Amino acid sequence: MYDIICVGSATVDAFLGTGTKLFQKTYKNLVRVPFGSKILVDKLLFSTGGGGTNTAIGFSRLGFRVAYLGRVGLGANSERIIGELKKEKVDLSLIIRKKGRTGFSVVLDAKGHDRTILAFKGSNNEVLYSDINKKKLKTKWFYFSSMVGKSFQTLLGLAEFAKKHKIKVAFNPSSYLAIKGTRYLKKVLDVCEILILNKGEAGELLGKLNEKNIDKLLLGLYKIVPRLVVITDGGNGVYCYDGKFKYFAKARPIKVIEATGAGDAFACAFVSGIIKGKTIEYASLMGSANAESVIQHFGAKNDLLKYNKINKFIKKYPRKITKEVI
Repeated sequence: MYDIICVGSATVDAFLGTGTKLFQKTYKNLVRVPFGSKILVDKLLFSTGGGGTNTAIGFSRLGFRVAYLGRVGLGANSERIIGELKKEKVDLSLIIRKKGRTGFSVVLDAKGHDRTILAFKGSNNEVLYSDINKKKLKTKWFYFSSMVGKSFQTLLGLAEFAKKHKIKVAFNPSSYLAIKGTRYLKKVLDVCEILILNKGEAGELLGKLNEKNIDKLLLGLYKIVPRLVVITDGGNGVYCYDGKFKYFAKARPIKVIEATGAGDAFACAFVSGIIKGKTIEYASLMGSANAESVIQHFGAKNDLLKYNKINKFIKKYPRKITKEVI
């Protein structure tokens, strides 16, 4: 029996530090990219990424029995991903390996730590429900990250499986899925225990792209998932709503080195707190601590925290969480 099975993408990420050379701001906040030129890269780093493997390793470091469910190819990149998961004590028995290209991303990191990600989904879009050994889906929780293409149909199948077997579900859809709206995601949302999105994704899911009012977004999401909804808002902080109270944990002002993987780091630590029976306030602090650790380094997994380090982090940097009725 697993504590949690993480479902989602697996990639190899290439981080290219371009400084001020690639993205050049012009008037009205437009950005110019110089085509037809050779641009020198200041930094080059290879790391593994993807919402499925990022969270699988995050949960494992926090002391859970974890399996990763996803698809990779047969080449060197797949070996790199599998090797890292094995090293981090993530169960590999639900990984589907078939001919095809493993997911790959190029992260263009510019001065000021804005970034553009060029994502090749590859095998991540080819996870078929028929390829999954259902007898091995013995778990207390599923964690669903974004899956598109043929893999989205598999996500729907897993949602039905979760409902039938009374498995709790945490869901962190990316913009790819959120923009499709609540009707498209209904089968997943109906079984969702915890829904986590960033502010932009919350507006996309509700069909209110220009909505800035957090209270309206929280209330709108709670109508869809009447259990626990969470909205992350970057450097501003994180908001949670459980139908009774809105909780707000303000972000600490820290130096951001690279933001890739911050959402995954927050989500796995927050859900871990809830699974461990912590309060929403403490789970918010756990998520914030994990995300803050990741964004101060390159790579989505390199500085995911273990449970004892998260607790030490929270004690070292105490902060007040507000709680109010909305």
